[in-house]
Amino acid sequence: MDGVYQEQAKVFKALCDPKRLAILEQLRGGEKCACVLLEPMDLTQSGLSYHMKILCDSGLVDSRQEGKWTHYRLSPSGQARALALLKALTTPDGEEQGCCCGQE
Repeated sequence: MDGVYQEQAKVFKALCDPKRLAILEQLRGGEKCACVLLEPMDLTQSGLSYHMKILCDSGLVDSRQEGKWTHYRLSPSGQARALALLKALTTPDGEEQGCCCGQE
């Protein structure tokens, strides 16, 4: 069971840093090269790589190599998994079936 929680925690780790949130905001506009992501950020290339590894490991971001640069984009399947995880973790047991006593 620990492995499941470790995988789930990657999503929340990816979302708990202001720089990673800023990167996700940039990627909302579409795929971007790492060189473009660096421009507005106060990051070195190695700093960006660190944050991108966390985002990619979480499944929220996909990457592809083109020459010496890596291009990043939001992952639709990663988004769906993150939303489903958050909903599952924050929905009280029994809530989906309604109250057993008939009160709402």
